[in-house]
Amino acid sequence: MNILLLEPYYAGSHKAWADGLKKYSPHNIKILSMPGSFWKWRMNGGAITLAAQFNKMNLIPDLILATDMLNLSSFLALTREKTVNVPTAIYFHENQLTYPWSPIDRDVKNKRDYHFSFINYISAYTANKVFFNSAYHKDIFLKDLKRFLKTFPDNQELKTVDIIRAKSEVLHIGVDLNKMSRTKSKPVKNKKPLILWNHRWEHDKNPEDFVNALISLKTKNIDFNVAFLGECFNTIPEIFLKARKHLKENIVHFGYVENTAAYIDWLWKADILPVTSHHDFFGISIVQAIYSGCVPLLPKRLSYPELVPIGKYPDNYYSDQKDFISKLEEMILKPHNYSAPRESVTKFDWPNIISVYNEKLMIK
Repeated sequence: MNILLLEPYYAGSHKAWADGLKKYSPHNIKILSMPGSFWKWRMNGGAITLAAQFNKMNLIPDLILATDMLNLSSFLALTREKTVNVPTAIYFHENQLTYPWSPIDRDVKNKRDYHFSFINYISAYTANKVFFNSAYHKDIFLKDLKRFLKTFPDNQELKTVDIIRAKSEVLHIGVDLNKMSRTKSKPVKNKKPLILWNHRWEHDKNPEDFVNALISLKTKNIDFNVAFLGECFNTIPEIFLKARKHLKENIVHFGYVENTAAYIDWLWKADILPVTSHHDFFGISIVQAIYSGCVPLLPKRLSYPELVPIGKYPDNYYSDQKDFISKLEEMILKPHNYSAPRESVTKFDWPNIISVYNEKLMIK
């Protein structure tokens, strides 16, 4: 089968997913992409650029697979002579309807964020099949979609929500865990437990609760080290400056690790992965860290129970900030009582999940 994969934002997790699918799929996958920058312009204009490229190609694919950064309806309108009989699917890494926009974004203030939500909506309605990277993602999108449509003055087309629901499925992200592998097992425990932050330095990852918990434990003379990894796109958020001031004796790394091998080394060195995010549609960085032997401490919400079954691993979950601090303290003081649930995340390894993709992408 010949699959055309359309990715207007070819960077980060989007690029890793597209490359992984192309590498492990038995199908012939052609990726049409654009650089991963100017995401708002990609959602608005990416369909025009990619349509122009496709129209010059001598290719009629058996399936068009787009991601949520593309206006699929615009792409199909601009390529209708070639794509009129081609089945389509859209893969939602994230969506702009339920994504927690920054409160300082001017588009939020001026209600222009609705436009990007509408692109996601019309693309999902247009596609023959809609895939979400987690059940949590699928559920909150469909739940909030009806509320979104009700904000319009008339002809709200609420029945389209059920149409989209009927063609929606969960298709978890494939993660290339092979590159995370080591010939030896996890190194001997550190003298001081090493706590890891390997998420973006942004508001939706809730670094405030993470940093404040560590400061609280330090005031109780609980001894630990912490490595702040993850990407910072603009200025350093104030909370990380607070961490650098109050935890300077504990910090062993502070900043983005661009080199992949060095990043993987830090994951294997780390012991504990406390997660405080307000938002996560899946959690690739969490899967990577758990596979590398980190013990996770997760909130009982979002997509995390799909990664680590909460019924099987109740000690790896917390209810609120008080519970979070208490359990994190116990993990630091009694590290040998905990082990990483690596087997829970191996199902996302590309060689293990590709058969699921092969089955679900057979769309007519």
